[in-house]
Amino acid sequence: MFRLIACLLLLALSLSLCACGEAPVPAQTDPGETEQQPAPAGKPDPSENTDLPAENAAYAALARAIYPEMAPYPDLDSSEEAWTAWQTGVRTQKDQPAGYADGLEAYLRASLTEFLSDAGTDNRVCAPLNIYMALAMLAEVTDGESRDQILSLLGEKDTGALRTRVKALWNAFYRDDGAVTSLLAASLWLSDRVGYVQETMDVLARDYYASSFRGTMGSPEYDQALRNWLNEQTGDLLKDQTSGLSMDARTVLALATTIYFKAAWNDKFSEAQTAPQAFHSAAGEQESDFLHSSFIGSYYWGDGFSAVSLSLENGGAMWFILPDEGVSPEELLGREEAMGFILSREKYDWEQQKRLTVHFAAPRFDVSSDLDLVDGLKDLGVRNVFDSAVSDFTPLTTDVEDPIYVSQAKHAARVMIDEEGCTGAAYTVFMMACGAAMPPEESVDFTADRPFLFLVTNFDGLPLFTGIVNTVE
Repeated sequence: MFRLIACLLLLALSLSLCACGEAPVPAQTDPGETEQQPAPAGKPDPSENTDLPAENAAYAALARAIYPEMAPYPDLDSSEEAWTAWQTGVRTQKDQPAGYADGLEAYLRASLTEFLSDAGTDNRVCAPLNIYMALAMLAEVTDGESRDQILSLLGEKDTGALRTRVKALWNAFYRDDGAVTSLLAASLWLSDRVGYVQETMDVLARDYYASSFRGTMGSPEYDQALRNWLNEQTGDLLKDQTSGLSMDARTVLALATTIYFKAAWNDKFSEAQTAPQAFHSAAGEQESDFLHSSFIGSYYWGDGFSAVSLSLENGGAMWFILPDEGVSPEELLGREEAMGFILSREKYDWEQQKRLTVHFAAPRFDVSSDLDLVDGLKDLGVRNVFDSAVSDFTPLTTDVEDPIYVSQAKHAARVMIDEEGCTGAAYTVFMMACGAAMPPEESVDFTADRPFLFLVTNFDGLPLFTGIVNTVE
């Protein structure tokens, strides 16, 4: 079992408030009642909610985000039409504007260095694009220097360009066809005592696929509704982390983003080959169950590291970046060549590579953690939103007497690999308050039996999850 200090997918913003007014109704989603079983991760019912709570209840669902429909992955005996429909759906989701991911490198480099560093002997994981989505929503509810600081970190000149990129990224990552599950979700949690700028709420609903709720801040029912929604969107993988989330009576708005990913290996590991093996951690030698496989593939190397990738079914890959003996994962984060490799979306064109037989071994793991993003975001230049003396949330509401600021910025994540494949989930919450060929002759042993980096990418090479495995137990 690995311990993971996470730096992934959901960023929580809670805005506290001291004075309020009446609120108009904006738009989208329904977390369900407390006693209901959560739906499959990220699969909201597209039908309109016809059973909203009574007017004096703790919360009401305003609207539900509608996701694109995809043809299901066909069975082997399915018709040609079924296969064509599925392939068309996958191509449609991948067909985003040329250059939609260009310009993200500066943000990815800065955020990975900030959130993966200083792990010590602990594990750490981060979902950089989940945090990106939450920050993008935060930019929509701020103005002035508060917004400029966020846009600068995200590498965008204005919110118009940001919305275009967010929509393309969202659709490029979306996949829900029974073969691969890759889902991004967003939600708004509004106070029923505050009036909001409707235009801003409409933008978040339209361009960020954000579901909306309105309720009594500080009530147990509203808190449970938020936790239910988070658990539903992340497949119940982060229930321990969500159990501590709550919105107090002064909260103005909570913004939440999630990511859920599940894909099988293209070539699954044989359980018969899984065997105990020593992992050489900084804390000493530890025994763990290691996955083993031999395959023909590319072996990559650079200054202080080597790397291989395992393909995931129907697109995407998981990369294992192993530091050389005597080099730590954190040291690699400070080396230009290693960071260039990690961030390259064209790793397959890396000059220093050789095709050979790879004898692969790595520990089976299940890692999870929580991260407070406040200090890290301040280090990255996003400061004003946390300071009520200079924060500017006028695009959100002018219906409060006291200034609004971000009171919480939470991130939790979990990544698992086993013989079948890779599963990951994350959330970010911001709380705003007032106040088959012949084998090559050469081969290589790639055994991740000491601290290493990992990277899970989508079909286009963008990182879904990154992490450091320092210890197993």
